[in-house]
Amino acid sequence: MERINSSMGQSAYQQSLDYLYGLEKFGMIFGLTQVERILEAIGNPHREVQAIHIGGTNGKGSTAAMITSILQKEGYRVGLYTSPHLIRFTERIKVNGKEIEKEEVAALAGWMRERIEEAGISHPFTFFDFTTAMALYYFQQRMVDLAVLEVGLGGRLDSTNVVDPLLSIITNISKDHEAYLGKSLLKIAGEKAGIIKKGRPLITAATQPQVLRLFSKVCREKGSLYFRVGREFRYVGAEDGEFHYEGLHRKLWGLHLHLRGFHQIVNATTALGAMEVLDDLGYPVSTDAMVEGLRETDWPGRLEVVASSPKVVLDGAHNPAGALVLGESLKKEFQYQHLILLIGVMKDKDIASILHLLAPLADHIILTKPNSDRAATPALLKKALGRNGKRAEIIEDLKEAIDKGLSLTGQEDLLCITGSLYTVGEARAYFHPQGRS
Repeated sequence: MERINSSMGQSAYQQSLDYLYGLEKFGMIFGLTQVERILEAIGNPHREVQAIHIGGTNGKGSTAAMITSILQKEGYRVGLYTSPHLIRFTERIKVNGKEIEKEEVAALAGWMRERIEEAGISHPFTFFDFTTAMALYYFQQRMVDLAVLEVGLGGRLDSTNVVDPLLSIITNISKDHEAYLGKSLLKIAGEKAGIIKKGRPLITAATQPQVLRLFSKVCREKGSLYFRVGREFRYVGAEDGEFHYEGLHRKLWGLHLHLRGFHQIVNATTALGAMEVLDDLGYPVSTDAMVEGLRETDWPGRLEVVASSPKVVLDGAHNPAGALVLGESLKKEFQYQHLILLIGVMKDKDIASILHLLAPLADHIILTKPNSDRAATPALLKKALGRNGKRAEIIEDLKEAIDKGLSLTGQEDLLCITGSLYTVGEARAYFHPQGRS
């Protein structure tokens, strides 16, 4: 793969993005056939990458960020592949916390397109097929010690499921993407369980008995070790962002998280458990790395305070489970006189449940939409609000909606922007304009 010169970089990068986003017209096509063909055309890099594979309904990204932070503290060279991005495409692919360069995206995309054409691979393949293969090739070329991969959607047929990982993690199970994954928890859990590989350990923080029975059965059938948060890995005495951890071999006291929310303690316990399993697999991780890695983990757009006067918090609560966690956090972890809720949701989500959980907490609601064809119209949100709609107003343009929200938020109030990571990403670009592009 040739590196392009920097003077051509910006236009070549934009052309690459135009090509990549053009693949979105093919929508969501589940299955591994096309991504496997692409990987074969570029030398099967996934076979040389030692991976940690993370699925689940919520908390995948936060858990991935914690694991990556700890491993980097230990001195490993770590690749991180997550989705979606909040502001820039380059956020999706990182090595040791540094985003892939725009010039590298352009050069790699061009080189991959040539290999794909030479191999006679025809459309349709998806945006996620291409970017997953890009990430795996990039990690191989950068010679990472470990790659942390976040599942995009589901698990069994997700493009990332081409890897044979060191271990698999399923954070939790709740209802989301039901049109694709099934309407029952067990069907959703069955799709997520597709990332469990023969002889590879599984860690889960799921709690539903029927889901745990399913995971246990799959692990028995595949000869995979099975670890649970709440059994082998436990958090104790969680309070004010500090907690104690008891695992297979270690007890850690007074751990502190940079990330807000009680749910992050569960994610942190999952991450620490993963470190103990990795330790047993021959990838040693020190206690100091665990402590400091958790303390320094940064993961934008999750209970992230982006302004203090007035106070503004962003949270990508995009399904009922996420909305429930956000609601509890707003009640327990923030102090305010009035809550202004600014919300934009994707139309394929359980809009009524999300609004039912969050709207009663708000003194005023602003309904808007991010710049996405998948976004629900504010009129649809207003209809779903029912009687809570009396406190709601519609402002279609997200930037104008934020301006209005800020004008309504006094010094003792809180503006919460939520409903989708797309909404949060555009809002974050509003508060951090230097991060655009």
